[in-house]
Amino acid sequence: MTLVRKALAVALFAILFAITAWLSSPTGSSYSYGVAGQSLDQSATRSPDLKGAYRFEKGGWVYVHLEGTPHQIGYQHGYLLAPEILDAFQAVKLRDTHDTHRDWSFFRQAAREMLWPRIDREYQEELQGITDGLKAKGVAMDLDDVVALNAFEEVADYYVPWYDAQHKVANAPHLVSPGNCSAFVATGSYTRDHRVVIAHNNWTSYLHGERWRVIFDIAPQHGQRILMDGFPGVITSDDDFGVNSGGLIVTETTITQFVGWDPHGKPEFMRSRKALQYANSIDDYVRIMLDGNNGGYANDWLLADDKTGEIAQFELGLKAHRVWRSRDGVFVGSNWARDPEVIAKDTTFDPRNPATSPNARRTCWDALMEQNRGKIDVDMAQKFMADHYDAFEKRDDADERSLCAHVETSPRGVEIWDWPPYYPGGAVTGKAMDSTMAKAMSFFARRGHPCGADFIAAPFLKAHSEYAWQASLLRDMKAGPWTRFQSGDH
Repeated sequence: MTLVRKALAVALFAILFAITAWLSSPTGSSYSYGVAGQSLDQSATRSPDLKGAYRFEKGGWVYVHLEGTPHQIGYQHGYLLAPEILDAFQAVKLRDTHDTHRDWSFFRQAAREMLWPRIDREYQEELQGITDGLKAKGVAMDLDDVVALNAFEEVADYYVPWYDAQHKVANAPHLVSPGNCSAFVATGSYTRDHRVVIAHNNWTSYLHGERWRVIFDIAPQHGQRILMDGFPGVITSDDDFGVNSGGLIVTETTITQFVGWDPHGKPEFMRSRKALQYANSIDDYVRIMLDGNNGGYANDWLLADDKTGEIAQFELGLKAHRVWRSRDGVFVGSNWARDPEVIAKDTTFDPRNPATSPNARRTCWDALMEQNRGKIDVDMAQKFMADHYDAFEKRDDADERSLCAHVETSPRGVEIWDWPPYYPGGAVTGKAMDSTMAKAMSFFARRGHPCGADFIAAPFLKAHSEYAWQASLLRDMKAGPWTRFQSGDH
């Protein structure tokens, strides 16, 4: 009995000591400066680059607060998210090399020779900071890897097909630009309070999408504060959904069957981050995105200025672009180009085919907006993101034509994006925000299918052996709850 009592006393003392240490820490949280809930180590405590940074998990998301100089923000990013970045990097590397028939050295060379020289110094320092933060956690990724990871939305699907065509590469794989996301922005007579409501769901492969689970709260040395969702290791949102402290709200959907690339342009991942950080108006955003446009990751940007109540659709092609604006209207996106000049000069897209995913969802969006005119709010926006109506079949069917996509259920796949039948991809996140939330730099986010359904990898792979090449990294994607996040959350 004496030994038992002594053991209990020692255990109790250890618990009380741990609680006391936690309460006396600068933030009162063992997550600060740590990775995945690990406690601080002495080197992390002493590092000035980690001052003010922290992470925690909520609703299936990893929330990270980053602040300071560009290098400090990058270092904090790399250090706090080191396990997630390494994991995401492996998934991106697998997909990019498989689809393009190129080894990873091709992507590293593109990052080093084409992208890096055209990145602003501020973001070069941030990317170097990510590399240094990873190194401090023992992750063997160098600067070329980090830059290539940041360009994962533009190099494989835009640069490589352009390169193959320019160099007349024999037996080049058939590559087309993707079509990602369903989104809308509304104001005036369309919304319940006549102010802005915006929402978005991200479409991508489940290989990437299960890993798309970071909420970034960034307080940079210069420019606006940012709250956005994002992908581990990437300096921009990339899907894109965010708000800045200047009242600018941003999202987008990708332009289907886009063709073009300017090797002398600035990387899209840098321009989109710069625009969210420095734009104070819709005009600012357009100007920054046009400066050095390389054609990579071409999008229809849906924008709102909460200061004025104005919304806009900014269709950014390489050879053509156009902006529509309204203080009483709605703009929707589902991967179709709208401007005839953009369609003719920058795409091979057919806007008249009602059976394709972009056009079927556009029909659905138009109906939802008119049916709910004057009633749209954040709660309704969340329901829109989970909608399963197939406007071509005229029935509910969770497939490639529904706003909440489940391409893994479709025997058709999405041919125009080169997604084969039963492709493991679809809607992987949902986000929604209104003017009141934007003022507080806050939004709702749901990880996984916005409808709440789960994707389970093992039975899928058993039924579809054609995707066995993903087996080592394809994971279950389980939906979390709609969760509210705010700048400065702890």
